[in-house]
Amino acid sequence: MQMKKLGKPSDALTRYRSTVAAGLALLLIALASPAQARSVPESFVRFATSRSLEGPGIILIDPTTHKTLFSDAADKRRAPASVLKLFSMATVLTAFSPDTTFTTTLNTTATAGTYVLLGQSDPWITASPFEATKYHRAFSPDLINALIAQNPDLKAITLEYSGVYTQDVQTLKKFFAGKVDITLQPVASPSAAQAAAVSEVAHITSPKLADIIQFCLLWSDNVLADRLARTAAEKLGFGTGPTAIQGAFEQVLNQYNIPSTGLVIKDGNGLSHDTRVSVRQIADLLLVIINTPKFKDIYEGLPTAGKTGTLKNRFVSDAPNAVGLVHAKTGTLSTTISLAGYVTVGAKQYVFAVVADHIHKHNADAAAAMTTIDKMLGTIARPQS
Repeated sequence: MQMKKLGKPSDALTRYRSTVAAGLALLLIALASPAQARSVPESFVRFATSRSLEGPGIILIDPTTHKTLFSDAADKRRAPASVLKLFSMATVLTAFSPDTTFTTTLNTTATAGTYVLLGQSDPWITASPFEATKYHRAFSPDLINALIAQNPDLKAITLEYSGVYTQDVQTLKKFFAGKVDITLQPVASPSAAQAAAVSEVAHITSPKLADIIQFCLLWSDNVLADRLARTAAEKLGFGTGPTAIQGAFEQVLNQYNIPSTGLVIKDGNGLSHDTRVSVRQIADLLLVIINTPKFKDIYEGLPTAGKTGTLKNRFVSDAPNAVGLVHAKTGTLSTTISLAGYVTVGAKQYVFAVVADHIHKHNADAAAAMTTIDKMLGTIARPQS
């Protein structure tokens, strides 16, 4: 008997098979972790286990009960990208008051034509008139302009400096190129610079640290975050060496009883692929932040889904019901897409952290991962009634 060739399965049969396969997958997840499966909708689990996230670390916690509603690979250490800035800002606010300001002065010395710039490691000095006006940043050219006002025929100076970033004084030199020739000379120590200063010519002062922190988190400013973390580490007594930030972060975590085991910190902004943090450590820190008044500027600085900062264009089309209901720090690295913060679920705000650090190095893969995370949170986000 001649066998009849089987044709391709119908679209209806294909859909049926896909539905059965998806149902079996969800059943296996439920059997493996029944408490989690009951705590979140099946759609949340489906997005959390999506192939577009390539095996991420995920955790969702109810902060009122401290119950873990969902977790997957929560203790595996991963490269968190800019989510690391949460640790940096917590360390900064441990080292300094939110009302702290940074002052930089220009002073005469005993040598004619030589001046000394004394700073407090202001992380936010600028030579951009636009940035100074819009963000109230300390405008470094004001110092030299004050000197020119006193010496209209000024053509050249030697500028010694301490407590000011080399990049900032180099930018200042370029700003006055063709008008005043500035020879830069670093001073060996702050005490030597202070000893050389005779009288103040002018000074500039940054905004309050609280404002700087909120800007840093809202727009994920990498230079600012790293400078702040290093300044805080030095203030806390860890110096400026390669392990300074690591020591400072560990101290802050231990202070709030967050295990620092396995923590590896290479910078203050999350740009290093060698940094390692678990989503549980991130979530534990978020729990401390939301319950600690001195960290309120961290919460207030977080971008809001579909409305502000680095989340302004997120959730709008893929999870519109979550617009305004997610307040979180974004993270993007060549192989990492991360998001960590708070999602409003009726009368509560759940703490969540997602770090997907095996994303392929293509824009489409990164975009798919972001969309999946947005949709996952969209399955639980709902406004207060």
